[in-house]
Amino acid sequence: MITKAEHNDLREILKLQYLSYQSEADLFGSRDIPPLKQTLDEVIDEFSKGIILKMVIDDKIIGSVRAAEKDGTVYIGKLMVHPDFRRKGYGTMLLAEIESCFPERRYELFTSTKSTDNIRLYQKSGYTVFDSRAFNDEITFVYLEKRSTSK
Repeated sequence: MITKAEHNDLREILKLQYLSYQSEADLFGSRDIPPLKQTLDEVIDEFSKGIILKMVIDDKIIGSVRAAEKDGTVYIGKLMVHPDFRRKGYGTMLLAEIESCFPERRYELFTSTKSTDNIRLYQKSGYTVFDSRAFNDEITFVYLEKRSTSK
């Protein structure tokens, strides 16, 4: 159900991103947010520098997440689930799977302070807030981290 995305999946993942981030845009009353402006070339660049996972149900990509490692920290981003498939645990599954691609690391991600559902999902998955930064007058991002524990 969850596998690494292939280059030929990236266009479909970008379309899913445009759909999935509409709810985030609604929180701000603006479509002028980076995930809705990202280009296919930018997604291809992220693909070349890290890992993009896809979740497939009935031959359709319904979820995705990306990550890249730098200096021992795994930066996770663009965790998304198709609106019709939300609240079924798929986001949690995608997050756990991307972490398993980079075992024994520190994980970091961010979301808007207005994205309370996202914050709740991350905290339930073991993430804790360590910083917040104003992006502009309307948007403040909260940064969360999780440190892998040795088994």
